[in-house]
Amino acid sequence: MEMVYVREHKLESRQLLFMFILAAWRAGSGQLHYSVPEEAKHGTFVGRIAQDLGLELTELVPRLFRVASKGRGDLLEVNLQNGILFVNGRIDREELCGRSAECSLHLEVIVDRPLQVFHVEVEVKDINDNAPVFPTTQKNLFIPESRLLDSRLPLEGASDADIGANALLTYRLSPSEYFSLDVPPNHEQVKPLGLVLRKPLDREEAPELYLWLTATDGGKPELTGTVQFLITVLDANDNAPVFDRTLYTAKLPENVPIGTMVTHLNASDLDEGVNGEITYSFSSDVSSEIKSKFHIDSVSGEITVIGLIDFEERKVYNIQVEASDRGLPPLAGHCTVLVQVVDINDNAPQLTLTSLSLPISEDTQPGTVVTLINVFDRDSGNNGQVTCSLTPDTPFTLVSTFKNYYSLILESSLDRETESTYELVVTARDGGSPPLWATASVSVEVADVNDNAPVFAQDEYTVFVKENNAPGSHIFTVWARDADAQENARVSYSLVERRVGERALSSYVSVHAESGKVYALQPLDHEELELLQFQVSARDAGVPALGSNVTLQVFVLDENDNAPALLGPPGRGGGGGGGARSEVLSRSVGAGHVVTKVRAVDADSGYNAWLSYELQPAAAGARSAFRVGLYTGEISTTRALDEADAARQRLLVLVKDHGEPALTATATVLVSLVDSGQSPKLSLRASEGAVASEATLVDVNVYLIIAICAVCSLLVLTLVLYVALRCSGAAVGRSEGACAPGKPVLVCSSAVGSWSYSQQRRQRVCSGEGPPKTDLMAFSPNLPHSPTSAENPRQPNPDWRYSASLRAGMHSSVHLEEAGILRAGPGGPDQQWPTVSSATPEPEAGEVSPPVGAGVNSNSWTFKYGPGNPKQSGPGELPDKFIIPGSPAIISIRQEPSNSQIDKSDFITFGKKEETKKKKKKKKGNKTQEKKEKGNSTTDNSDQ
Repeated sequence: MEMVYVREHKLESRQLLFMFILAAWRAGSGQLHYSVPEEAKHGTFVGRIAQDLGLELTELVPRLFRVASKGRGDLLEVNLQNGILFVNGRIDREELCGRSAECSLHLEVIVDRPLQVFHVEVEVKDINDNAPVFPTTQKNLFIPESRLLDSRLPLEGASDADIGANALLTYRLSPSEYFSLDVPPNHEQVKPLGLVLRKPLDREEAPELYLWLTATDGGKPELTGTVQFLITVLDANDNAPVFDRTLYTAKLPENVPIGTMVTHLNASDLDEGVNGEITYSFSSDVSSEIKSKFHIDSVSGEITVIGLIDFEERKVYNIQVEASDRGLPPLAGHCTVLVQVVDINDNAPQLTLTSLSLPISEDTQPGTVVTLINVFDRDSGNNGQVTCSLTPDTPFTLVSTFKNYYSLILESSLDRETESTYELVVTARDGGSPPLWATASVSVEVADVNDNAPVFAQDEYTVFVKENNAPGSHIFTVWARDADAQENARVSYSLVERRVGERALSSYVSVHAESGKVYALQPLDHEELELLQFQVSARDAGVPALGSNVTLQVFVLDENDNAPALLGPPGRGGGGGGGARSEVLSRSVGAGHVVTKVRAVDADSGYNAWLSYELQPAAAGARSAFRVGLYTGEISTTRALDEADAARQRLLVLVKDHGEPALTATATVLVSLVDSGQSPKLSLRASEGAVASEATLVDVNVYLIIAICAVCSLLVLTLVLYVALRCSGAAVGRSEGACAPGKPVLVCSSAVGSWSYSQQRRQRVCSGEGPPKTDLMAFSPNLPHSPTSAENPRQPNPDWRYSASLRAGMHSSVHLEEAGILRAGPGGPDQQWPTVSSATPEPEAGEVSPPVGAGVNSNSWTFKYGPGNPKQSGPGELPDKFIIPGSPAIISIRQEPSNSQIDKSDFITFGKKEETKKKKKKKKGNKTQEKKEKGNSTTDNSDQ
């Protein structure tokens, strides 16, 4: 008799529900889905993946189209010529997914420019390529002849590695009059197959029986598996042991310690004696894997753990246990122990990083994908739910793209100069309790772009160089810093070419392209070029190159390389004074009479151009009747001339500057002494000169009268303006305070003091005796007192050239001169310096001179003391001499030294009124003779 039974390993309804949910999830994911049967041949068509992803065939290679797969990445391949996905290797579904109902290959399709990632799932469909297999091909069964009818003998069924219909098995037992096959219904999956005794056994009639059990699957074509049963009929034992339950269930957490008890079995035997003694053991069909993880006590029936229980390895253990007595033959009872493994959070997440765009340029736009991150956790449920986070706070962020896939995306702009490398930590944390986590470090290097120009520490540099430098000498070094890196930070220097006069700038200086050192290509001459201003450009090596400029102001410092040059007398054409000069002098002149004046100039500046005059001593040590002004160059008599003096006097005047070392020049003056009665015997040329001088004197007197009238008018106007300004100043002073701060105009700053006046900016001088005084400002030197400055005071250059603004009054008794220029020295930029005036023959007296270029209507005047009296004006004091603005005349307040024998009373010199003062002083005797002669010298100079 043949009996056919069908056993389904999976419920059809549950499979349909699962497949429906899976299809719905795939439809919502937005990813491509293909299917391919297992064991497909190499080259089998899977799908037109490029077309389905919306990619053109021509852009697959330029965009670096590639397919990546976790695990077996060589099973499928894409033909880049036609964009077709095909089978590249043997696909065995059972090897890939085991008995899992769903088996898919997950592919990542990556293209660049721009970076895109597509997810493709290829479902591997099962084919009936596995036949049902029994644990053994032959099994021995021992059955006592006393076994009761309808008793059931459990059998181990076959297994099929396929799924679905291919794994639905039907069993067929070979025809037998003693046994039938019992197949449990589908809802009793834990109940095994069984042989049911239908006819009592008789050992004497049939001691051995042979049965064949065939299993057939539901595939097409059908595959079968067969096992042979050898049944030995035993005599003896009437009662077999019986378990109190046919099914024992237990839940066991994974990773339990060795020795943990799983369950305790209990069986009983109605027999007595040896036939009632029960021994527990695993069924012979139990696999070696179960025996390596569990142990059953043969006496107590207690099952304990002896190996590692891992939920990720196996979730359910189905253990067949039998209880045998010791009868002859022994009888056995059977039960099933179902052990369910409970998952615990024992697996930390795993992270896989795929670097795609490292290093990243600092000008990368936000939104660019930097790195792809895949996370995986072997646990299930909440223990397998993974979330990712990024630390520390950086311009990057994590974005979830698909399931457990994340993208590291640039969120904001980068600046390599601020941060060149970002050390990121990606943390993956599961939902277990306690949670487990894993970290991965990502080092993102920022590549430099040329976005910073070289920068100098200053916009402008001031350099001081002495003239007559050696050609090629190093005068300065410029340096610019570039915040970029490598080639973008390599700075080269060059000159910004321009014309300096008639020559190119590059003929004066050069700059080293790498070091930035500036060299003077030729000796510089202060007299030719006082200030050389140019720009140096610094450019980096980036693409495109960036650059900036810096300005260098090179001041050429003066050295004493020019000796004084003699000039001719002012009344004789002003020619050169290199030869000897002749002068005629009457013996009747008194002491202090000015004979002539030696004039010289020096092409240098500052102290190198400050000239002093010395008279070489006479032969044999005789006392000379002449002297020369130390700084004026005026040759005058020291005493009255007598008959003992030689008729021809040869005077050697040494002109010396104050440079180091000092340079000199020598002027020779030949003085012829004549008696007063011999004046008519002069040569015709001398007579003609005297007549011309008298005519000139008459003209001078006329002009002097006109000048005096003009000065008086200007003085009255000045007084009126002064009263008006004082009244308005007093009103302003009451509102602003008695000593409101002002902004004076600095006209002169020297070692001997200076004065300045300006109508445009008035400085109030505070005093405790009345309202503030306007229009007057005093400056005191800030130089320290040293023996060197006291013994050899530095003075400006005495220059005898007349100011163009004062030539209208040249024929008066007042002499003015232009102010000199003291050029830049170590102290700083150019300053305006006044020079020694010729208004007084004595070097000890004060002096006044207008600024260079001042006209008749000049609004400023300056005052400074002569070199012989370097004292400064105290509070409330007035200068010894000053100029009325707009007037060519000088008002002098003489202050003689305390050791002088001249009258100490002060007097004012104003035009021709000085002659009246001289007449009054003649009554004071010989003590005032010297001062009277000084007054005459003023008139004589104007005549010349």
